[in-house]
Amino acid sequence: MSTSGRGRFITLEGGEGAGKSTQAKLLAQRLEGMGISVVVTREPGGSPGAEWLRDFILSGEAAPFGPAGEAILFSAARIDHVDHTIAPALARGAWVISDRFADSTRAYQGAAGKLDPALIASLERVAIGDVRPDLTLVLDLAPNRGLARAAARRGKKKKADRFEREGEAFHEALRQAFLDIARAEPRRCAVIDADRPAQEVEQAIWASVCERLGQALGAESISR
Repeated sequence: MSTSGRGRFITLEGGEGAGKSTQAKLLAQRLEGMGISVVVTREPGGSPGAEWLRDFILSGEAAPFGPAGEAILFSAARIDHVDHTIAPALARGAWVISDRFADSTRAYQGAAGKLDPALIASLERVAIGDVRPDLTLVLDLAPNRGLARAAARRGKKKKADRFEREGEAFHEALRQAFLDIARAEPRRCAVIDADRPAQEVEQAIWASVCERLGQALGAESISR
């Protein structure tokens, strides 16, 4: 199967350790098995300029600038990401799956960082323009479970990144922020219970993709 015209844009959101990277890869494999061209990417990052900013932000070096400074840096990275990776892929008919996108800035710097929503909205308009997700999958997981997964993933030799080092209240605020986004935009967002084995989460994600984007996939997708 091949796509024609504009591709589709799927984002995965959620707190630390929710399994976004794993599920992005599994979803890409499903789509590629149907003959769809897929680009898997991430934020911050996904393009050369954005990857450079990723290292700077996640190391904690940007933390002294506060939530506003971090939001501006994330937005700068997002501009590069959209211009060099996401928009070109969609234009050639590929499907793009991104591990995080603009909703993470709304949650991390907006809700948890208590930044003015008007500033967040302005930065988002500048950074993404009309490149908005067709479907956002919010992987919901209790923060203590997610942080434990993240710690196990990085092992004892690696340090926790800038946001993993935040306290319990910050991560609880993040979880609520993502759920609030999903409630506010139900046509775009689907909440997925991520406190299950990866295979069960994968099946739930695929069911949502087929339900929301089945027409773009084609009738054959419903039986897969």
